[in-house]
Amino acid sequence: MHKTRFIPAVIPACALVLALAATCLAGGFTLSSPDVADGGTLSNRYLLNGFGCTGDNVSPALAWTNPPAGTKSFALTVYDPDAPTGSGWWHWVVFNIPADCRSLAQGAGNAGGALPAGAVQSRTDFGQPGYGGACPPQHDAPHRYVFTVYALDVAHLDLGPDSPAAMVGFTLHGHTLGKAEITATYGR
Repeated sequence: MHKTRFIPAVIPACALVLALAATCLAGGFTLSSPDVADGGTLSNRYLLNGFGCTGDNVSPALAWTNPPAGTKSFALTVYDPDAPTGSGWWHWVVFNIPADCRSLAQGAGNAGGALPAGAVQSRTDFGQPGYGGACPPQHDAPHRYVFTVYALDVAHLDLGPDSPAAMVGFTLHGHTLGKAEITATYGR
């Protein structure tokens, strides 16, 4: 019987090839903002006006490029994983953004904001739909605010404006072709 000798050096090489293939398949799906710098600090314009914070509570402008092939719609979330709740804090949830849309204007998440036709904002952890800016507890270390755009394999999620963020997240999980993120911080 012939014994095959396993060569450990093959494992890192295979891992590198798989990682490069995944990057190529992702096609460079990116999220950017003229208002929020990845790794930067949120300005007063995008902070909550409430809970002891005195920001302008305006949703930032966001743009995305190079979605994966087969994208039929987009969704957007803003999430604070550092909120002292045991489950983080959802600041903004939007879905059913049409596949031909590549940006949201500043203020789109606010009352009277210009969302694309068919897009739905659902309930955040503030208890209602729409953008709610950052306002971490005083004296906490700065919190992270993760802005994520999801490319979805369906044109429409069968959810409404009263759907809780966790339900939307669960539904997104089963339909995501790719996602792109930027993360900003804020502390007080």
